[in-house]
This record gives sequence, structure tokens and C-alpha cells, in this order.
Amino acid sequence: MTGVEHRERIRGRALAEGFDAVGFCEAALGGKARQDLAGFIEAGHHGDMGWLAANEDRRGDIARLWPEAKSAVVVGQNYGPAADPLAALQRRDRGAVSVYAQGRDYHDVMRKKLRAVARWMHERLDCEVKLFVDTAPVMEKPLAQRSGIGWQGKHTNLVSREFGSWLFLGEILTTLELAPDAPETDRCGSCRRCLDVCPTDAFPAPYRLDATRCISYLTIEHKGHIAPEFRAAMGNRIYGCDDCLAVCPWNKFARPAAEPALYPRMELTAPRLAELAALDDASFRTLFSRSAVKRLGRDRFVRNAMIAIGNSGEPTLAATAEAALADPSPLVRAMAVWALSRLLPEEAFARLRERRRAGEDDETVRSEWDGC
Repeated sequence: MTGVEHRERIRGRALAEGFDAVGFCEAALGGKARQDLAGFIEAGHHGDMGWLAANEDRRGDIARLWPEAKSAVVVGQNYGPAADPLAALQRRDRGAVSVYAQGRDYHDVMRKKLRAVARWMHERLDCEVKLFVDTAPVMEKPLAQRSGIGWQGKHTNLVSREFGSWLFLGEILTTLELAPDAPETDRCGSCRRCLDVCPTDAFPAPYRLDATRCISYLTIEHKGHIAPEFRAAMGNRIYGCDDCLAVCPWNKFARPAAEPALYPRMELTAPRLAELAALDDASFRTLFSRSAVKRLGRDRFVRNAMIAIGNSGEPTLAATAEAALADPSPLVRAMAVWALSRLLPEEAFARLRERRRAGEDDETVRSEWDGC
């Protein structure tokens, strides 16, 4: 059986498992992908994501990850929203959760399907396989472009002619030599909507991202206190940011997700900030069971909710922020101070500061009182 025949059988099996896009390429990355990764890390644009630097050599060279790999099967799972994801930004008493995290954790959804395809390949095609869904240092977007599924847009995310900005990616590396698909070409043209819409100017140039300025990074990956310069720009975004994805003109061809597990849960489409701020660890884990949000942890999540409360312009949420001044986490207490500085009249905030600052035992929180 030829590499083309193997490829088409695998494609059919992957589509039958429920994937929406399937492509094939050599298990190798071009020099540009390695150069882009090295430049990203050298500039410090990876921030707290030390795992990117720690695995740079294997991430940039699949042969170091698995020398026997000959081909990559790249799959895409459509998670397109049924409504405009930016509409949630107008509901300031509620939190905006990124589209990708509103349903079940996509890692679990895709891993199950990938295992089925990989097992079938191993048994039927007599080959060795390894599968990945963000579980190893694999540069999935360059592989997706090489396999014809889409191209990396100016916002550095994948864009598909068929699904717009809304594709989860997964990979199966195999010892089979499969006929490659034609790589996709860059179709961004002169458009720069994704760059111009960014609330924090996280793109120093087209096709370059400074993750340390990105709201997705700040709300998800960043473990410490969020710098004051970014807080107002975060608005009510409490987990991720969809702005650069949502404005892409190629979304005119997108369609809502067909996979039921990725449908948005009602409690995650527009959760009330007051309720989120009251979550303890147990209720956080219950609410976000089987959700990608769970990996964030309760303290960082409520930190984000406090910033959204400060941006809400809703004086009625001041009581919620004041209650958080007694939170066990300094991350939460500091942002509660900042929220109150924006919600309370100046004199009322000054009186509260006088009463509360002296009893605060965390230096960062005391500094927040002094700085507001």
C-alpha cells in the first residue's frame, strides 16, 4: 500500500472519529519555525512559561523528540462559537471567559479521539505512533501550516479558510512514510485587524507576540500580581481573550462547533462576577470540573475576577470587593484594594485605607493600598 493510500485511509478514520480537519506532513520543522522560537525566548516574550525555554531544543526539532518519526498526522477540531464572543465584553457585571474554555476541556475531548485513531493506525497499518494534545514540546501551528490545515496569521494563531480562527490542534507522529499534503500559504494580505484590536498592544510587529503583554497570558499563565498598566485594559476578561481571533475576516467562513462536548456551558458563558468572587477552593473545583479553567487554580481566577469588578463601574460590587479584603490569598486581597479604589468615592476609599492598611501583613498588598 502506498503512502497516498495510507494517508487517505487515515484521513477517513480521523474524520469518522469526529475531527473536522486532517493534514499530513513530514515529521520535521523548517528553519523559520526554529528561528522564530529562539527569537521569542531570547526576547523574554515567554514570561513565566519557563517550559518553553527548557524544551527549546526538542520543541524546535522533532528528531530530538522522537528520532524514528517519519510523518505527522495533524488534526483540527472546530470549536467555533455560535454567537459573537466580543458581545460578552459589554456585560460589565459578568465575566468574559474565552470561547475555548466554555465547554469541556478540549485536551480530554481530543485525546480520546486521537487515541482511537492512533490505535487503529498501529493495529491496521503496522506502525508505531505517538500522539500529542499540548502534552509534549511539539510546535503544532507550524506543523498545521506544513500539512495544509491553515496558516499562522499575524496574531501568530492558526487561521483556516474553512474554519476561521477556531481550530484546536492535535498530532500523531508515526513511523509510516506518508505522502504529504501541500502546505497552506499565508492569506492575511494587508489586513491588520488582529493587531489593531489588541487591548494591551501585545504585538510588537506582525507575526510576533509578546506574551507578557497578552491578556490570555496574564489571566492564565502569569502566577503573580498583574501590573497596573494592564488592569484597565483587561476589562471583564477573567480567563483568556478572544479579541484578535474574533475580528479575523476569515471567520465569515466559520461555523459553530459540531462536537457536543465543546458546546458552551451556561454557567460559563456570562458568569456573575459577584458569584465568582465568592468561590472558595472547593466550589471553584466543582464549578470548573472537566473545564480547562480548573488548571488555573482558585486564587488566580478570583484575582482576575477582582480586576473585572474594578473595571465594572458598578458601585454595587464594592461590597463584594470589600469582603475580599479578608481573603486568604494576597493575590486576591491586592486586587480587591485596586477594585475598591475604582468603585468607591475618593473620601470613602481613603477612610477604608486608613482602617485596613495597618492590619495587612503582606507587603505587596500594603503597597497596593499606598499606590491607589
